[in-house]
Amino acid sequence: MMRFLIPVDGSPHSKRTVQHVIHLAQCQEVPEIHLINVREPVSSWEVRSFLTDEEIAQMQQSEGEQDLRDARALLDAAGLTYETRVLAGPVPQTIADYADAHGCHQIIMGTHGRGGLANLFLGSVATKVVHLAKVPVTLVR
Repeated sequence: MMRFLIPVDGSPHSKRTVQHVIHLAQCQEVPEIHLINVREPVSSWEVRSFLTDEEIAQMQQSEGEQDLRDARALLDAAGLTYETRVLAGPVPQTIADYADAHGCHQIIMGTHGRGGLANLFLGSVATKVVHLAKVPVTLVR
């Protein structure tokens, strides 16, 4: 059974990525799907002076679940099962580490997220994941 990792951030590219995986799943045996959202760690002293670590974790979990909502709806409508996780850490490294730790055979992700100018040509997160991952990375436009 193929095991796919799909990092999503709620962007239109993420939605197209999930649609691509749904198409792939219909063409072969049902894959094991891991749907993750990675939040950058909060290190700002301004935030940390007003919120506890627990409050920050709850905020990140809530925001991550919101970003996963559309992807989950697409997978549910396609009748595919999946696991979801909201993680915190340096985004590209966390994605690559998750794929390695969970034995994913492939990472399928959008070429651009919500990053603005840093993602002008090819998303900086996507570029770093390609370099860090030990498994094939498919980028979806």
